[in-house]
Amino acid sequence: QVQLVESGGGLVQAGGSLRLACATSRRTFSSYTLGWFRQAPGKERDFVARITESGSTRYADAVKGRFTISRDSAKNTVYLQMNSLKSEDTAVYYCTARAPSSYDYNYWGQGTQVTVSS
Repeated sequence: QVQLVESGGGLVQAGGSLRLACATSRRTFSSYTLGWFRQAPGKERDFVARITESGSTRYADAVKGRFTISRDSAKNTVYLQMNSLKSEDTAVYYCTARAPSSYDYNYWGQGTQVTVSS
């Protein structure tokens, strides 16, 4: 059973920062690719960033240079540091996990709301 527990969402003004956290088990953290997607009202769920078990990262073009994904092995937690936030970053952010040798993200957290006011 893969469990992903997000925290850290909230309301922030444009230009501000937030950090999201996603806690999971040691087993998941050490062997799965972990990432973040987001879904704005009326839109599809879109990829934001991911980090592999070896620390390789990838970002969506819309967040490159502003968002940073990182891992803390002592806490089995993945973080998404979001800086220079824009109103278009407003969405529900979901933590996700992809099993080794899988192409799909099959496990999802409950989501956390991020609202950026302009």
